[in-house]
Amino acid sequence: MDGASGSESGYRIVMVTAPAESAGQMARALVKRGLAACVNVVPGLKSIYRWRGNVEESSEVLLIAKTTSGAVGRLIEAVRELHPYEVPEIVSIEIAEGLPEYLRWISESVP
Repeated sequence: MDGASGSESGYRIVMVTAPAESAGQMARALVKRGLAACVNVVPGLKSIYRWRGNVEESSEVLLIAKTTSGAVGRLIEAVRELHPYEVPEIVSIEIAEGLPEYLRWISESVP
């Protein structure tokens, strides 16, 4: 899984939107628990979405977590536990390619 490409790299980016008030604490918890090697906290997100038949608009923060494929399930469980939303946005995307040293660091950081 050192490889920079392949059909299943073993590495994932998990994106989560959250209110600014809880985003930093959530990001820190994911890293402290060994579920993510790094979480970027990107402020200034405006989300427009349908919820319970209404079109809603919220100011949010985007969390971008780098992790291993094997840790995604546990990371999702942790986000659900920590997140204030009833149905939080949690999506995972495979990392198809990357700097081998960076990918190795993810593996070393996420047991």
